[in-house]
Amino acid sequence: MNKLFFLLFSSLIVSLPVSCQSNDKNKEAEAVAQKTQQPVTVPSENGLERAYFASGCFWCVEAIYESVKGVDEAISGYSGGHTKNPTYESSNTGTTGHAEAVEIIYNPNVVSFKTLVDVYFGSQNITQVNGQGPDRGSQYRSIIFYQNDEQKQIIDTKIAALEKEVGKGNVAAQVLPFQKFWKAEAYHQDYEKNNPNNPYIQNVSIPRLNKFKAKFPDILKTDKETH
Repeated sequence: MNKLFFLLFSSLIVSLPVSCQSNDKNKEAEAVAQKTQQPVTVPSENGLERAYFASGCFWCVEAIYESVKGVDEAISGYSGGHTKNPTYESSNTGTTGHAEAVEIIYNPNVVSFKTLVDVYFGSQNITQVNGQGPDRGSQYRSIIFYQNDEQKQIIDTKIAALEKEVGKGNVAAQVLPFQKFWKAEAYHQDYEKNNPNNPYIQNVSIPRLNKFKAKFPDILKTDKETH
């Protein structure tokens, strides 16, 4: 579901999903091509590293990661597609190949990439294809990006463990080599924090964040660290 659509018709949150219109065969071919690419490694800066995740609405995912100890900042944007300079409007058509994604800037001495992966899978419906919750379409699909073989091994090991758990089912997230992250428009940054009374934030983002916090209390920032 397009979030703008949700804001106009929030009372119909469950009953009016918007399906992706792009051709399934083209998307499958694109995914295969992406998997053959060599990952791009983003160098650390001032002791901080960067990781990239897509898991539905970036407003939700940004807020989740910014609640985690060791995460300096989470930035909303787009990744995983084939077009340059994607925008919110173009990505919402489902034709750019991009998904709403977040760039996580973190201190590896405080939080490991492995923990960030645990946060990723622990804060979503791991079996939902092309969306999370009410947000439907390829632009909301789950993608976990790796920058090197070590990260890919961590991801693959986590997925294998999840799929062995009774009742978990198949993990829907794509695992792709990281290529490029495009920062989203300024009004998307810290959207949940800046728009606490927004109907989508009240009905989707905050419940998702609180559900995550209940599952991972030991890795959350204190109130002092949050402000």
